Amino acid sequence: MISHQQLRGTGVALVTPFNKQKDVDHTALSKLVNFVIDEGVDFLVALGTTAETSSLSDKEKFEVLKTIKDTNANRLPIVLGVGSNNTTQLVDLINKIDFDGIDAILSVTPYYNKPTQEGLYQHFKAVSEVSPLPVILYNVPSRTGVNLHAQTTLRLANDFDNIIGIKEASANFIQLMDIIKHKPEDFIVLSGDDATTFPLLSLGGDGVISVIANAVPKAFSQMVKSGLQGNYKEARQLHYCFTDLLKDVFIEGNPAGIKAMLEMQDIADNQLRLPLVAVSSKTYTRLKDQYKLL
Repeated sequence: MISHQQLRGTGVALVTPFNKQKDVDHTALSKLVNFVIDEGVDFLVALGTTAETSSLSDKEKFEVLKTIKDTNANRLPIVLGVGSNNTTQLVDLINKIDFDGIDAILSVTPYYNKPTQEGLYQHFKAVSEVSPLPVILYNVPSRTGVNLHAQTTLRLANDFDNIIGIKEASANFIQLMDIIKHKPEDFIVLSGDDATTFPLLSLGGDGVISVIANAVPKAFSQMVKSGLQGNYKEARQLHYCFTDLLKDVFIEGNPAGIKAMLEMQDIADNQLRLPLVAVSSKTYTRLKDQYKLL
């Protein structure tokens, strides 16, 4: 079983590269995995929101995961995104997945149907009871339409030993501080928003599951490492190197901005699947100018 310490630091939410025919580009995906590993990230996250997973077929998801696992070759831990707004369906899915080579799962709050806090608790209770791997909760109210309150997170953390952490993207620092203050000692709190990573580290957080680390893994990982080591002066300086870039990389949606940046580095084509489209030429130019300054 993976230790909590192995999932601290910088995790990268890997994109799914597509070619001009909109097919999955496995060569580019392997190149990306090697790139982020060589540049110092701490763990990989497969088939999350940034991977455009909702536009992938079941066969494509299997193939994407296989490419990530094969390329990684057990160098870093892999966290697999597994979520649904249908609890029974999600339990069935978890029971069918071959978790060989996977170290933990990342499970988002049920989206669109807006369950109560008790409904969220019961949903993750069902996930915990069926999962053979550690579970990281994922709270992203801006996408799902529901917020996992601190009290519910803490209840889950205390009631289920295999619920080991949370990816918090609420940007609610009162909520984040409540979780960090009252959590079990080994429960990890990861930022789900690149821009709030440094503030979260300064409050006692454990790292990030990052989008920008697809394109600038070395510098962003160094910022996180510095923060975890208590070197806040260096971490703050690096943080402010990214703030303008982070505004523009998400201005036309995710992963549109990061795919533009990966094209600039000849890692992957700037291709997305509908309903997502590439960023405008204006945003592309701004991203290119900002990337040159890093």
